[in-house]
Amino acid sequence: MNVKGLMKKELKAYFNSPMAYLVVLFFVLCLNIFFFFFGQFFAHDNANMRGYFQIVPVLFILILPAISMRSWAEERKLRTDELLFTLPLSEFEIVMGKFLSGVFLLVLMILLTLPVPIMLNMFGNFERGQIIGEYMGTFLLGMAGLSVGQFISSRTSNQISAYIFSVIILIFITFIGDITMIINVPPVVGNIFSYLSLSTHFESFEKGIFDTRDFAYFAIIISLFIYLNIKVIKLKK
Repeated sequence: MNVKGLMKKELKAYFNSPMAYLVVLFFVLCLNIFFFFFGQFFAHDNANMRGYFQIVPVLFILILPAISMRSWAEERKLRTDELLFTLPLSEFEIVMGKFLSGVFLLVLMILLTLPVPIMLNMFGNFERGQIIGEYMGTFLLGMAGLSVGQFISSRTSNQISAYIFSVIILIFITFIGDITMIINVPPVVGNIFSYLSLSTHFESFEKGIFDTRDFAYFAIIISLFIYLNIKVIKLKK
């Protein structure tokens, strides 16, 4: 079994349960309901989709842990983790196989939202660059959240614990930049909190701004938690 084979195994496990279908449906429905009804898109004379993506960080806090919680916690519950370690795969390949299966589900969720901008283009001339930036930011934010959730799952004993701790950690690193709105902190500390915040870097993509610093930030977060996950697996072996 190679990385591709492990990825297929993980995807099969996802779609053999109602979880994958519920997660995808929840994501798409919530985005559209929030945008068209609560956001009252048709009542505004704006040819942009910023309102469509504003809720994405909050949805990801709830959805991504549901995807990642089973990656390692389920293996431990079924006692198949030891069998997995006997496969002719390195720790990196095992972790990436699980991570890429979650990314596949993330891509599926994002693709199912594409009919919305296609349909709305009939009502006005939307800025394609901004929409591309928003989708790119959504993809990077999703991968970052999955890497965090998968690492948490490797450190917990069951799926419920993995979900709860992942939600807590994602809330913290997503909105840490907003802490200055609650308490007074020195400007230097505020700038550090803002830089560490997932939502801060996502906002740039929302505006259609392609900043290499934001790409670098997400790349660091994803790489860091994948690395930590590999370290945990090596220790368990």
